[in-house]
Amino acid sequence: MTEKTTGNETGIWETVVSMQGRAFYTAKGLPFVYAVKGGELFVDRRKRSVTRSTFERAFEKMRSDPTVRGPKKLGVYGAPYVFAVLKAVMEDMEKPPSAAVGEAEE
Repeated sequence: MTEKTTGNETGIWETVVSMQGRAFYTAKGLPFVYAVKGGELFVDRRKRSVTRSTFERAFEKMRSDPTVRGPKKLGVYGAPYVFAVLKAVMEDMEKPPSAAVGEAEE
């Protein structure tokens, strides 16, 4: 799973896929859960999907622009959901590899 920690978009999407079904909260505190089907993410609060390419663009913007501290700065469809998920993904990537995949060392 070294790809997940490289910071590339493929690793980001794999992490997004692995987190589906988990509860997330928007910046305004609205709960949501999502499911991934192919290259699309479906949020339980919306009828339309958010595409993988939207996540890749938003991730690149969050990574390269330190002024992005909330969903409005992303400028993408589904920004509240994209921001919440990517924030969790980026936090997961910062964990040591064993913690990121949920393994404990003895």
